Amino acid sequence: MQNFIALLLKKNQNFCHVLKYGDGIAALALRCYLVPIFWMAGTNKFMHFQDTVDWFGNSDWGLGLPFPDLMAILATSTEIAGAILLGLGFLTRVISFPLIIVMLVAIFTVHLPNGWQAIADPNAPFANPQVLASAEKLEKAQMILQSHGNYDWLTSSGSFVILNNGIEFAITYVVMLLALIALGGGRYFSLDYWLQHKK
Repeated sequence: MQNFIALLLKKNQNFCHVLKYGDGIAALALRCYLVPIFWMAGTNKFMHFQDTVDWFGNSDWGLGLPFPDLMAILATSTEIAGAILLGLGFLTRVISFPLIIVMLVAIFTVHLPNGWQAIADPNAPFANPQVLASAEKLEKAQMILQSHGNYDWLTSSGSFVILNNGIEFAITYVVMLLALIALGGGRYFSLDYWLQHKK
């Protein structure tokens, strides 16, 4: 039995040794997933910059953040620079930290009051009262659309949902960025790797 376990461990070690040459693919996949998310968020803030400042600063209908001009500049530039640097795999670990801060601010100022779910699903385990109430609203909206609209055309691109805007996606991005802090840009597929090996 001891010989069998030793053999399994040796085989596993050999397998892991071969796999290490493809370990950059995981970091590349994370980076490729996050690039369009941060690019779209940053460029949207940039294109509607005054609206972003107003939303950041207004305490009645916005976030009520202090120094809204500065906060908007920091969030916008971090997301745009983050998308570019993640795309290149350059300073991957460094840019992941400010991106995490942007996500944490979004979590605590925007998403947390809505609970976990990004899309309202009353059958999910973390459904809060807001999500539970969405089922009736969605059913009424579907009835109105079926009675007064071309429902088949309206749903041809996908089902109607209620956006709950919870922390689900933002937390996922934080976890992915934490993984990039551990992994870096990735072997072979990042400028970080080639600049480090050029020394």
